[in-house]
Amino acid sequence: MESTAAKPAPEAEAPPGFTHREIMMTMSGLVIAMLLAMLDNMIVAPALPTIVGDLGGLNHLAWVTTGYILASTAATPIWGKLGDLLGRRMTFLSSIVIFLIGSVLCGMSQNMGELIGFRALQGLGAGGLMVGVMAVMAEIVPPRERGKYQGVLMAVMPVAMIGGPLAGGFITDHLTWRWAFYVNLPLGVAALLVCWFTLAKLSRGTGKARIDWTGAALLTTWITTLVLITSWGGNEYDWDSATIIGLAVATVLAFVAFVIVERRVTEPIMPLSVFANRNFSLSGALSFIVGFAMFGGVTFLPQFQQFVQGSSATNSGLLLMPMMLSSMVVSMAGGALISRTGRYRALPIAGTILMAAGLALFATMDIDTTRTTTSLYMVVLGAGMGCLMQSTMLIAQNNAPLRNMGAATGAATFLRNMGGSVGVSLLGSVYATTLTDTVTSHMGTATGAGAGDGRFEVAQMTPQALKSLPEKVQHVFQQAVTDGVGQVFAWGAAVAAVGLLIAVFIRHVPLRGFDSAAKPGTAPEDTAQDTSTAAVA
Repeated sequence: MESTAAKPAPEAEAPPGFTHREIMMTMSGLVIAMLLAMLDNMIVAPALPTIVGDLGGLNHLAWVTTGYILASTAATPIWGKLGDLLGRRMTFLSSIVIFLIGSVLCGMSQNMGELIGFRALQGLGAGGLMVGVMAVMAEIVPPRERGKYQGVLMAVMPVAMIGGPLAGGFITDHLTWRWAFYVNLPLGVAALLVCWFTLAKLSRGTGKARIDWTGAALLTTWITTLVLITSWGGNEYDWDSATIIGLAVATVLAFVAFVIVERRVTEPIMPLSVFANRNFSLSGALSFIVGFAMFGGVTFLPQFQQFVQGSSATNSGLLLMPMMLSSMVVSMAGGALISRTGRYRALPIAGTILMAAGLALFATMDIDTTRTTTSLYMVVLGAGMGCLMQSTMLIAQNNAPLRNMGAATGAATFLRNMGGSVGVSLLGSVYATTLTDTVTSHMGTATGAGAGDGRFEVAQMTPQALKSLPEKVQHVFQQAVTDGVGQVFAWGAAVAAVGLLIAVFIRHVPLRGFDSAAKPGTAPEDTAQDTSTAAVA
């Protein structure tokens, strides 16, 4: 049991003053932008089986999501630093424009290569959307009061996480999967207009735009090579092949060079000093695990729902509702609890337990698992995600100085997205390999398109095409999908269990207000004494 609370991180400069009315007006723009970012993956997920079947390439399934997340991950710290240097308003608006251009090009894709490339462009913009929302919130609302305002942002989640899959499924079933991308345009234009006016009061940055492009290039290099290793290893190349070994060497060299550069440059793209704080590093590690589990669940669960449980794309989106609602309710309740009591340490501990339990339950699914059962599993997983999503970011921001808030928020968001990148690519490789191995073991090499003799092309299988095959062949493929999804969630549960070991080492640091920064002569230590009763074991 800790008897005293750790002191808050010192704050050197006072933030801009925002009244409650101004905060709510500013948040109206943030809500639309967050909805834009959240809707995209939610809309695309139910369409993935049809997209892959239309354009071909099961082995590239994960890259439709990974390309987006990878680009978003690499761009996140760059957008965060640009916001610190040039001001958040123009960088935020620029990210929206790039996101919309990428959306249009995705809808025009003619093959998987084009789609993955344009998804990467879309991800570049998305990186600025998410870090921009969080950095603006950190700039205008102190951590001690942030929970109640973040509750407003969390109200976006049911619209995105329930409406998104429903819209994506409806578009796939009744229009064409291309409209899953075009639908971003009207919402994006609305976000541009609202944010242009509501973000006008934000500071314009330091004005010293010295961007660490060398660090950004090295960051992008080692992220890309790492994701290629997890995606290709054991699938397209043997783990001991020259290609994988070469990528591993490139990853290590680029990472070491990145650390050296970031320690020496004046304005690092990712200030390594923030990682010297114990709580920041631990919350960042948990953010990585949240990304790993969250994107894995959303990406691969519709495969089981559509191929095995026979759901349409629309219904598979609707069937994700228990997970999304559970995540939303728990997240909002947690935010309210934090604002009222100042206590937060129990949330990441409970969250990792629930997340590990939910993923482990999914790993037990078989071909006869009912929709009711999977819905109950989703409630457990969603509750864990709800405990972690808000608390990990809050802990990270509470331990970062305001002058580097954009870069620190970018680093925390980067780790969450990095978890998603590695998770989806690694789990995608596991899924594709397991599925193919199961089919091959039961039927031999599965090639061709003839349904009459039971032969088919695994990489181009769609839920609709599966129904035209003989019943025995359908059963084999459904068992293969079940085996693949089971392996995905088993690995996810193991990673989430590691998160519990990380969460127990987080110390309670009293949530600071802006008073100590805004009032001359008030030391951060005073704030720590006022809130020391909030310390928990």
